[in-house]
Amino acid sequence: MASNKGRAYFSLVGYHFNPDDITRLLGVEPTSVNNAGIKSGLDKPVISSWKLSTDTVNGDEGDVDVYALADIILKQLEPIKEKIIEVCKSHNLSPRVGVVLTLSVDKDESSSEVGFGARTIRFLADIGAFIHVDYELSERI
Repeated sequence: MASNKGRAYFSLVGYHFNPDDITRLLGVEPTSVNNAGIKSGLDKPVISSWKLSTDTVNGDEGDVDVYALADIILKQLEPIKEKIIEVCKSHNLSPRVGVVLTLSVDKDESSSEVGFGARTIRFLADIGAFIHVDYELSERI
């Protein structure tokens, strides 16, 4: 059976913005972008996004450590905190930190704890970020 897997990410989402502008303003290369919003009309707005993600880790050697994954992202973002706040204001963006977990259905597989440390919570509060946890099962029963 498949083991647990997980990754953490930080994203900026909003309408009618070019993610390339965010990359230039923050000075950090994203893991992925979606620029659909720059092509949409005002009558039917579409969301664009700028995302910085960890690699997906496999829990073969134990639990997926969400705290550690969040810290990897946090260490990249702390030096640019003021820039993040500024681009969120100037481009009307919504910041969010997320965790994506694929959970094993094996009854012998331990379940991963999902949480964030105090330093991460403070940072998220400072920038006005949402937290999003997304999970799925490795196999459907």
